[in-house]
Amino acid sequence: MTDRFQYALRAGIVIVAVTSAAVGLATRPLAAAEQAYSASDIQKMIIGKRIYLAAPMGGEFPLNYRRSGVVDGSGEAVGLGRLAKPKDTGRWWIKDDRLCQQFTTWYKGAPMCFELYRTGATTLKWIRDNGQTGTARIGESI
Repeated sequence: MTDRFQYALRAGIVIVAVTSAAVGLATRPLAAAEQAYSASDIQKMIIGKRIYLAAPMGGEFPLNYRRSGVVDGSGEAVGLGRLAKPKDTGRWWIKDDRLCQQFTTWYKGAPMCFELYRTGATTLKWIRDNGQTGTARIGESI
């Protein structure tokens, strides 16, 4: 084969591969866009429920958002008792479509707020006001 023929053959293979990949991507269903929770959504979907935060090393960390304005949690299941106070209680509130909370001892009692984004029927992504992110699932009513 001549150099020119080999070059044309390679170029043709690359074009076919790129075209096939583009067609494959175009026919895949698009991922559902994450939808931000409004204050009303937070009231309906989060308040009065147990929310399970995904722990970085595996497991889940439950937080209870009580209708009374109290939030409490227990980190015993994910081993928090070895590092810090395993249980704490604080208060929650909603400000500008964000869920805010302040615990008695966790996070040195500092208030924090979270933007929440629906990622599935019972799953969400959170973004804390300091930029930290994570995922959670909405559990049972409490």
